[in-house]
Parts: sequence; structure tokens; C-alpha cells
Amino acid sequence: MSDDDPIQTPAATAESAAYRVLARKYRPATFSELIGQDTLVRTLTNALSSGRLAHAFILTGVRGVGKTTTARIIARAVNCVGPDGTGGPTATPCGVCEHCVAIAADRHVDVMEMDAASRTGVEDIRELIDGVRYGPVSARYKVYIIDEVHMLSRNAFNALLKTLEEPPPHVKFVFATTEVRKVPVTVLSRCQRFDLRRVEAALLAEHFARISTLEQVGAEPEAIAMIARAADGSVRDGLSLLDQAITTGDGEVTADQVQGMLGLADRTRTVDLFEALMRGDAPRALGLLDEMLTSGAEPLLVLQDLLDLTHLLTRAKFVPEATQAVGVPEAERVRGAALADNLSVPILSRAWQMLLKGIEEVQVAPAPAAALEMVLIRLIHAAGLPTPGEVVRDLERSRHAEPGPRSTVGGGPTRSPGTTAGVAVPRGGGVPALRPEPAAVRTEAAEPQAPHAFAKLVALFQERGELMVHAHLYNNVHLIRCEPGRLELRLREGVPADLPQKVMARLQSWTGRRWVVIVSADVGAPTLREQEAAAHQAALRRAAEHPTVRAILEAFPGATIKAVRDPTKADAPDGTDEAEPAMADQDSPESAEDE
Repeated sequence: MSDDDPIQTPAATAESAAYRVLARKYRPATFSELIGQDTLVRTLTNALSSGRLAHAFILTGVRGVGKTTTARIIARAVNCVGPDGTGGPTATPCGVCEHCVAIAADRHVDVMEMDAASRTGVEDIRELIDGVRYGPVSARYKVYIIDEVHMLSRNAFNALLKTLEEPPPHVKFVFATTEVRKVPVTVLSRCQRFDLRRVEAALLAEHFARISTLEQVGAEPEAIAMIARAADGSVRDGLSLLDQAITTGDGEVTADQVQGMLGLADRTRTVDLFEALMRGDAPRALGLLDEMLTSGAEPLLVLQDLLDLTHLLTRAKFVPEATQAVGVPEAERVRGAALADNLSVPILSRAWQMLLKGIEEVQVAPAPAAALEMVLIRLIHAAGLPTPGEVVRDLERSRHAEPGPRSTVGGGPTRSPGTTAGVAVPRGGGVPALRPEPAAVRTEAAEPQAPHAFAKLVALFQERGELMVHAHLYNNVHLIRCEPGRLELRLREGVPADLPQKVMARLQSWTGRRWVVIVSADVGAPTLREQEAAAHQAALRRAAEHPTVRAILEAFPGATIKAVRDPTKADAPDGTDEAEPAMADQDSPESAEDE
């Protein structure tokens, strides 16, 4: 085994050797040891097995996910000759042949690594290109590894293009970068690209726990989980943190120790703080903040934890099982579902925007703790304010309300010194975002009265001035199903294709709730125009059967019934005759008009 082999125990390392950090000691030496990069491993393994290996690769991804490590594994894979010296390119380098050992030790003459961050000029690339035409000294392939390739100058990229497009058969290029968008498209088109993913926190935690066991270090699962989350998908960053935690704890890694080392706030306190903010409880929220800062929590990390919790709760609104996923802290797993049920998406979105803006303020503020406190005070104040959607709905209801005395639910007058256009204006507080009553009750109270009957819904478009949409809904749409938040329709030929989208958008804007409009091939009910015509004809028939009307028709031969109206109701506003289908259920005499 080479001195760079990733699976080593403390017993296998000489006591006199210099200490090697975990990120180097456990660096993968084969594709099978790469974690979280299954697609890359599968593709390269198949390419090596079938002999269809590209001449140039570009590896992208955030720091510490294994770009340079993968490049070195490729160099070993294409040059390995096996323990007996007769092997060919393989996805499982032996690690003991002269080429594997030399490449692992970074001293192979045919494998050249170049840091583009420090050698950015065209002269550096020309020097590299001059050596491309010569064959390898001892290996099967010459391998050029260029790290941070996006740092090359434009002229350097141009000098590389021709060689990169038609390299000699004995050359392989491997580029690594964290900023792939800065690499010219002309270079990307000549390379086989692999995007290395951030490693999931659960996979990192499992990896770190395994390394802790190999290092004979006792580590609490919660401590390992904290390090995995702080690593943010980077294996190298996580191993560096684990190394620091082992040193800090003198061979023991505990949750309290890691929390203090990272400047994290206790997750239970974070949830308590978020609840207090959503309830508008200023004394409780500011008291919790003081405790967290006194215990060593960093102001910026407190905000980031609140942002993470806000994201988790918002996601749980749409994916309820999100709070039960592996890697979610215990406090958020136990209490997250209840919080998600009691907070609406607009409130969570508002909190997200305010916290996101707060991070910028804390980063530039001369006193980060004071800036954090101001951010939380704004959140406390906003907890009692209506969301923009609620304000718009209240204004709409007020604009369309009939004039005259009105009363609120509690019986008091609507207009008061603290109101505008019949809408109450909060004065530095109000009902908090997180209320004690169940979410279902709150939703019903805040939701405007949406039209349930299709006819009333269509009439709403006429009232709001959407005359073309109203005309299509009235004349050319067959109703299949109508229920709150859902319409299922069949459209006649000639109806604009975007009609369902317009209906859905208008209803969502007017009612403040989500609407789904589905186009179906089912027959459905007659159109509203057809229904009204049928009702009119039925009313005419019923009127003709009335004894008084029948006597009149007999007395005046050739007379016909022109319209049927309810005598208890006034004429239509426009002065036209209006048939009343509801009269079929009335016992009162109907009036007939002859011509």
C-alpha cells in the first residue's frame, strides 16, 4: 500500500512520522472510495472498462468535494500497470506499482500539476504545450492536471484551444474549477464535463463517524451531525473541523464542545427564539438572544440557523415528511411539524426575506450583536402586521362594499380613527403571526368568501370588467366540476388556449386562495347560455299552462308570451326583460306579456 492510501489506522503509521491531517490521511485513492459522486464514478468506471476514455475532462464543484483528488485518481487509473507490471488502464488502481506510488507521492515525471491561480499567463501555457508533443518518459500517458483553470487569462485559453481539440494520443488533460461559468465555452465544448455534487450531510456524518472509529476517538452522534452540517457539503472542510474537534476535546468529541468550537447556538434555543419571534413576544425573544450570545453563539450563525429553520418549515408546508428526514436536528424534528401547521407560507416568506436582508446588515455592521438585535426587533414588529395579500384583499372587499353603516364581527363600527377605507391599520402591533388557535380556524377566518356556484363565479368576471373572459365562460364553456379552489371545464372549439390560465390567475388574485383550472374531455353540463335559454323556455311553458294566461291566449288569437318575470322583483337594471328560472318553484301567479 502507498503512504497515501486512505485506509490506515493509527497502528499502521509510524509514531516518529510527522502528523498528517485527516483530510490528507484519508484522501481517496480509488473511485470506490469517493463518496457522494456516484454518477462520476459510474461513468469513468465504464469508460475505463470499455476503453472509451476522453482526452480531456473538466471537473467542477464547490471546494473540498474531490476535484483534484479525482484528477489524481484518473492519472493513476490510466497509468497503472498492476503489481506484476503487465496490467492496463483500470478503474481500480493497484496502489503498489511504480506509477501508482509515484503519482500518489506527487513525483511522477509524466503527471504534471499546474495551479492556474498562480500561473495565469500565456507563457505558462506555451511552456506546457511545448512538452505535449513529446511522449511520456515511463508511463502510458502524459497527464496534465490544471487546478482552478478559470483563472487563466484569455490569451492563455486561446493558446490552449488547438492542442486541447487535437491532442496527441499519449496525452490526457484534467481541469478542475470552482467557477465553471468563467471558463470559455470554446474550452468547455472540447472537454467531458463532470459536476461534482455537494455531499449530503447524512453521508458526511456517516463518513466522519467511520473515520472517528479508525482514529480510536469517541464521538457523540450529535457532535458528528453538527460538523457535517457545518461542512456544507465539503468533505475536506468537514475533516478539518473534525481534526480541530479531536484536538480541542483531547481525543473526545462532544456536542457541547463542537457547539462552542463552531460558535453555534443550541438548536432547541433556536426553535424557542423562532417561536417567540412569530408570537411577537419581545421580552422572551430578546432574553433568549442574550442567553445565546452570552454562551458564545456568533450573531451571523444565529441568523443562519433561523434561516435554515424558516426554510425547513416552508418546505414542510408542501412536503410534510421534510421534518422527519435524516439529518434534521432532534428539536426541529419534534417541533417542526406543529410550527409548519401554524404558520402560513406568506408569513414564512416574509420572515425569510427579513432574515436574508439581516445577514447583509450583520456582516457590515460595526457591532454585529446590535445589528442582530435590530433584525429580530423588526421580525417581532412584523409578527403583528398583515401580509401584503391580506391588505390587498381587505382593500378589495372595502372597495366593493356597499355604502352605509357596517359593523365588524365584534359589533363595533368599521371606520375609526385607526382605519383607512374601512381597513384597520395596525399601530405597532396586532395579532401575532403564530396564534394559539388551530391552523384550520385561522385559514377560514382570513380567507375571503370565494364564489362557489359557477354562475356566480362567471358573474364575478363581468363585475370586474373582464368582459371577454366572461363572454367565453358564459357562451363556450361546459362545466364538469366546480368546488372551492378547483374548476374542471370542457372548452368549445375556438376558445383561446390561454383562457384557463387567465381564469386561474384572476380568481387567485380576487379571492386570495390558490385555484386549479383543469381542461377535460368529458361532456359536462350545458353552457350557462344554454341553461338560461332552456330555463326561459321552461318558464314560458309553465306560464302558458297557467289558467289565467291560457284564458288570455284563447281570448286573443295569435298572441304569444314574450317574457316571464317575477312580479315581486324590479326589471333588470338595463331595462331588458329577464327570465327568472327560480319561478318554477313559486306558487304565486306569473305575469305574461303578449304582443
